[in-house]
Amino acid sequence: QVQLVESGGGLVQAGGSLTLSCVASGSTYRIMDYGWHRQAPGQQRELVVGVDAGGSANYADSVKGRFTISRDNAKNTMYLQMSSLQPEDTAAYYCNVRLYNGYPYWGQGTQVTVSS
Repeated sequence: QVQLVESGGGLVQAGGSLTLSCVASGSTYRIMDYGWHRQAPGQQRELVVGVDAGGSANYADSVKGRFTISRDNAKNTMYLQMSSLQPEDTAAYYCNVRLYNGYPYWGQGTQVTVSS
């Protein structure tokens, strides 16, 4: 099993920046790929960025050039650096991982609200 805990969400003005963190614990050595999703009210959860087993990152078109995913293996932490935030980025953000057996795990989510 893997446990994921996000932090770093909050209220920010348009054009501002935030960095989200996601700390993983448990069987982290079994993580194959990972990433971030988000879900706005009344909308489906959507991929923000995913990193595959080879380390390649795939960003949603809407965040390319503004968001950057990174990880610190020593801290078992992944980050999502978000800049030039816009009101349409308002959503609950979830980190996720998938193990080599294919089983997915999700964090509890952290709210990001961007005011205009």
